[in-house]
Amino acid sequence: MSRNCSGHSHDGHGHGHEQTHDHSDELTPALQTLLWKQIDFERIRTLNESEPDAGAKVIEKTWSKRLDAEPALVSDADEQLLIFVPFAGAVKLHSILVRSSEDSSAPKTLQLFVNRDDLDFSSASELQPTQTLELSQTSEVQELPVKRALFGNTYNLSLFIETNFGDDVTRLFWIGFKGEFMNLTREPVEVLYEKAANPKDHSIVQGLDNMRAHGTRHGM
Repeated sequence: MSRNCSGHSHDGHGHGHEQTHDHSDELTPALQTLLWKQIDFERIRTLNESEPDAGAKVIEKTWSKRLDAEPALVSDADEQLLIFVPFAGAVKLHSILVRSSEDSSAPKTLQLFVNRDDLDFSSASELQPTQTLELSQTSEVQELPVKRALFGNTYNLSLFIETNFGDDVTRLFWIGFKGEFMNLTREPVEVLYEKAANPKDHSIVQGLDNMRAHGTRHGM
């Protein structure tokens, strides 16, 4: 589909910088469960963003920069956004954190799809989401809990912002994720197999096999 850039003013919306101190008490508990280091930032992709990599940039913001006005993610041709977020391994997702604005560009409906890396706007509109979340029209950070049983083995997450509160475009300043990172992933296993392909490693493995063949039978 063709989605041309629309000229939309970025001025005239409050960002709540003066409220930064109100969140200081949340710092420690937030960082304990914040999934930030576990995100594969280079593979994030966003459909219908007005500026390249804007979706990745708002996710790449750290917790301490969650109230910053820039960078911001603004949709292009209409209000819809589709954001694909891959993780470095499996995570147990607990909640999604979103900061938008108090005006009508704030997202209203957020549909989540687990482990689907093949979505576009057409398929996202037709398929049943894993869960649908309703957001508020506020510049405060919103924490949106998910049904944990449905997100217990999440390798990637697609966020489909279907509607906002009436503006031609949707605007977001920060997206974060809370949950648990599962250390036992498929990636380390694959790396071990690749290392075993080294000829030197093969000789070591064969040597161990020979030792087992001669020694273990006597000891068992």
